[in-house]
Amino acid sequence: MKILKNLFESNRKWAEKIKRADPDFFNKLSQQQRPEYLWIGCSDSRVPANEIVDMLPGEIFVHRNIANVVIHTDLNCLSVIQYAVDVLKVKHIIVCGHYGCGGVQAAMENKAHGLIDNWLQNIKDVYRHHQQKIDAVQSETERFNLLCELNVIEQVANVCHTTIVQNAWRSGQKLAVHGWIYSIHDGILKDLNVCSTGIDDISSIHRIT
Repeated sequence: MKILKNLFESNRKWAEKIKRADPDFFNKLSQQQRPEYLWIGCSDSRVPANEIVDMLPGEIFVHRNIANVVIHTDLNCLSVIQYAVDVLKVKHIIVCGHYGCGGVQAAMENKAHGLIDNWLQNIKDVYRHHQQKIDAVQSETERFNLLCELNVIEQVANVCHTTIVQNAWRSGQKLAVHGWIYSIHDGILKDLNVCSTGIDDISSIHRIT
């Protein structure tokens, strides 16, 4: 029970399968990681970044938290972004939410959920900023889906507002920040048509000169 033998067995089979397909895979992987993408996604176990876009280890740098939130005081998330942008020199940052997100759903409720309620305040703020638009939607499911989308769009903006991303743009580094959402029901990604590639794409109040 303490060792979780089934997981170690699964790991061994997975490694053997990879080596059969490419005997030199792990040797090459151990040399250096050079991903072009940073994925900021939800911790939900049904939304595994690499599998969704069919990429192997080493091809995508990943940060996940409850409801794919980017908070300016979250040193964990900011450190990931800084490393990805300044060290790995990724070309794309993808904020990917998903429909049916439990964090977003909890944020729409007025019930106590414990410590996580403090984290969810950020999503409640997104709701408050767009309350008229969301409340105008008749279907509860559609309101839920809309907030999932609006949360992604807000987090894309938060990524762009960081000094990390703005400094990269000012230095001439090619970097695009995208907003996507994933459907657990059919496994398909949707582009929310939110993409920022430079300081001109963000509001003037957030530009750091």
